[in-house]
Amino acid sequence: MGNFIGGSAYGMSRDIAEGLILVNPNTFKKFSPAEIKQLQFELEKVQKEIRAEQPAQDDTQAIQKRGRKLSRITTALSVLNAAAVRK
Repeated sequence: MGNFIGGSAYGMSRDIAEGLILVNPNTFKKFSPAEIKQLQFELEKVQKEIRAEQPAQDDTQAIQKRGRKLSRITTALSVLNAAAVRK
């Protein structure tokens, strides 16, 4: 269970959403299938949390920030799914 950057799957998911961890196929090379499944679950959980946050309609910066977070998570999930298929 020591492969997660940031200490835990949830911490890594939050860091990915914030843009602190850049995801590519090599990021998940050392992950076991169980770790990939756990990270996928946590990414989906963080995605739901971010979707639940509704910034004010006139706060464009907050809306853009939320969109970037969701985009990073969506990209990470697709890269993670590709890595899971390869394993």
